[in-house]
Amino acid sequence: MRFEARELQSYAEPVDPGVLKEGDVYFSVQFVDDDTLIPVMEPWVYVGKALEPEVDSDFFFFQDVGSYIDGVRYESATGDDANFQVAKADGMKHIFEYEKALEVLMKCSLRRGNGR
Repeated sequence: MRFEARELQSYAEPVDPGVLKEGDVYFSVQFVDDDTLIPVMEPWVYVGKALEPEVDSDFFFFQDVGSYIDGVRYESATGDDANFQVAKADGMKHIFEYEKALEVLMKCSLRRGNGR
């Protein structure tokens, strides 16, 4: 099996909030260490913007995939049955479409291989 070679950008390319689609899965990629050698990748479903009228309308809401697949929705969530991530556009630098998340992990793999 061979994975097609590709040129990687030197910078991460998070999702543009303007292209988010409700019900689509996006990926959070974060690092637990300062050297960015230990990544954590989690899938999240985009469930909408401004879901709470009393909260700033600039907030984007993401839900954990497991509870979304189980049919839990923001309006019906009761606390422990779903997890949500809420962020403004400038706070979503860790949210990626799948291919861009994969590129973040590939760059991490290169750093790890170089003994950085």
